[in-house]
Order: sequence, then structure tokens, then C-alpha cells
Amino acid sequence: MSSPRTPWTRTAVALTAAALAAMALTSCSDDGTPSSVSSAASKAASAYASATAEAGRALDEIKGGVNAKGAVRVGGTTTDSDGRAEAEITVENTTDATKSFAVQVDFKDEDGNLLDAAVVTVSDVAAGATGKGTARSNRDLGGQVRAEVARAVRY
Repeated sequence: MSSPRTPWTRTAVALTAAALAAMALTSCSDDGTPSSVSSAASKAASAYASATAEAGRALDEIKGGVNAKGAVRVGGTTTDSDGRAEAEITVENTTDATKSFAVQVDFKDEDGNLLDAAVVTVSDVAAGATGKGTARSNRDLGGQVRAEVARAVRY
């Protein structure tokens, strides 16, 4: 039987690949000349939409998981020393058994446009207790960034 964390490993790799692809798309075109900003932004948005879809698929792969979005709170967004956005995630286990949580956090700009997506696993939260994790963007996002819980699964 496979570990429930296996989908998260795939998702982390997919999100990192999407971030790297988006950075490459914004730097130059196939012939080495600068890409237009709107074309690069469109391609980057498409890459992040794809990353978000992959995160959703990973959540769907968790066996025996239940929707737990209501049991998750996201704190304010800060910027770490590498320029990446971070947000503290707090999960509340209202069951009578130890559970783990998988949370998809979307980082958005002030207009609500998706900038990045991250998945956070908060493992082994005791019955009736809370647990914490940190969502971290895959790259420097700059500007005003807010984090929101897109989906959460308790398993």
C-alpha cells in the first residue's frame, strides 16, 4: 500500500516545475529575444492554472479523505528572506482520532489573479487539537500578495 504522502511529492514536483517554466517563459522567447509581457503573463497564468489542477488531482488521490476546508485558517502573508510569500496554516482536528491534513493554498495578487499555488501537509494532529504548517510560494512573487485556502482534505 502506498503512503498517503506520495501524491504530495508529485504535486510539489509539479508546482516547482510550473514555477520554473513560468520564470523561463517570462525571460525570453524561443529565439532568445525578450517575450512580450502580456504573452508571458498569459503563459505564466496558464502554467499556474495547470499547477493548481495538479494540486487538485493530488488531493483527489487521498484515500478516505474528507473535505476539511472549514477546519483550516490561513494567517497573513509575509515575505521571507528569499522574497517568497509565506502564510501560516492552522488546522483544527475536531475528530476523536489523530488525523493528517493536506491543504492547497493559492497565492493571489490584489486583483485576485493566481500567482502561485502550494500544498502543505500537516501530519498527525491529535484528536481535538490544532496543528500548524507554512505554505511557501515557489518563487519571488513581489507586490501585494494574499493567501487563501483553495481546498483541504483531512485523512
